[in-house]
Amino acid sequence: GGDGAAGPLRSVLWVKQQRCAVSLEPARRCCAGAEPGARAGAPGADACSVPVSEIIAVEETDVHGKHHSSGKWQKMEKPYAFTVHCVKRARRHRWKWAQVTFWCPEEQLCHLWLQTLREMLEKLTRPYHLGTFQEPRSQTPAKGQALRLPLRKLETLGLLIVCVGGDGMFSEVLHGLIGRTQRSAGVDQNHPRAVLVPSSLRIGIIPAGSTDCVCYSTVGTSDAETSALHIVVGDSLAMDVSSVHHNSTLLRYSVSLLGYGFYGDIIKDSEKKRWLGLARYDFSGLKTFLSHHCYEGTVSFLPAQHTVGSPRDGKPCRAGCFVCRQSRQQLEDEQKKALYGLEAAEDVEEWQVVCGKFLAINATNMSCACRRSPRGLSPAAHLGDGSSDLILIRKCSRFNFLRFLIRHTNQQDQFDFTFVEVYRVKKFQFTSKHVEDEDSDLKEGGKKRFGHICSGHPSCCCAVSSSSWNCDGEVLHSPAIEVRVHCQLVRLFARGIEETAKPDSHS
Repeated sequence: GGDGAAGPLRSVLWVKQQRCAVSLEPARRCCAGAEPGARAGAPGADACSVPVSEIIAVEETDVHGKHHSSGKWQKMEKPYAFTVHCVKRARRHRWKWAQVTFWCPEEQLCHLWLQTLREMLEKLTRPYHLGTFQEPRSQTPAKGQALRLPLRKLETLGLLIVCVGGDGMFSEVLHGLIGRTQRSAGVDQNHPRAVLVPSSLRIGIIPAGSTDCVCYSTVGTSDAETSALHIVVGDSLAMDVSSVHHNSTLLRYSVSLLGYGFYGDIIKDSEKKRWLGLARYDFSGLKTFLSHHCYEGTVSFLPAQHTVGSPRDGKPCRAGCFVCRQSRQQLEDEQKKALYGLEAAEDVEEWQVVCGKFLAINATNMSCACRRSPRGLSPAAHLGDGSSDLILIRKCSRFNFLRFLIRHTNQQDQFDFTFVEVYRVKKFQFTSKHVEDEDSDLKEGGKKRFGHICSGHPSCCCAVSSSSWNCDGEVLHSPAIEVRVHCQLVRLFARGIEETAKPDSHS
């Protein structure tokens, strides 16, 4: 029999030909364990628990199609059963689709469990209508153009977005979504200080790219089944987006890496070698490393005083992150005070300035983890704290730069070098020395690459006029940009990386 209505639902049911005590708690968890009185170590004695939010579906099972010839089943004259489809955790943050069938001795009890579970599932907010974007094999139209009409239809129909592809495909969907939202709200995206409006649509990603940095940094793996299950259960994760401007013109949005120098040179060179396939990144990376160019310029930034963490505190962003919640709250408080004139506005905030010769300038809104770099470029970067980690790698020997790069693949502190500086910022600007000296047209200056005679520089590092920016895998040619972080501007079907736990015991 089962106890029910107001309190927890408890019954003794059969699972895998073993009697188990099964309960549905008010805390919205479904638990199964050994029958009361069973000895320790007996079959079925290992308990397991599944949140209702991670139950995908429940259905009545056709007992006539099941083999229950075992003597234990003969105790039930007319067995009834229902199957629960749920999430099962595997190793390395992967999720699997699992099924558990519960056998009941009475039809009324079976229907009670089915009805109760279905009622709880109906109360959950889950996607039922999805609009899918798949990465095309052929060349697409101008960036973002192909997405305007579909996104307009999706908003009208109240559908949700799923893109199948890599980081590049996600970036195109992101630009289409943000652009459409701002146009509908009458927001001028070209204004560097514009307050952008978040979209009501969530984006799901089924990873099918070469790096899948966004999936790896928000879910912990680039496994397609895991991402699909996060979409099915309706997970939601808010994520920061950086706007990149030049001369009051929006260039791009960035969610992962904005890199000048080393990473900018790699992406620019690799674009010329697309015929090599994925091997072009390794080839261009080696070529750029051996070239060892450094770039002179000025970086000015506004520290993110509202955040409660730091880039070197060793506290990575995880599911239900306290740093992201608290930082967003403090940022909103700052904005309210500025709105009512209770505190200084942005014009008088204290900017910091760093000048010098740099091998690389990187700004990360997330850890930028991937299969090759499991901890990423900035392991403690947060997804939704309204800040970016600004990493400055000053001119150094080729050997020291190699030591720095190697640390991206192990557990050592990659910021523990005298030539590396890292800051948590909410805005920053960069101007190359080439632009400062010649006062030339910025657009033309970004297209030129003048190699100076190296007589005034050590042989290990050649000073070059200007580099390009790697903006989430796209090349930006402007050597002078202004970047601003917009706190939790978009939402994904994700949960954040969960703390490592033992894999589930149910199957």
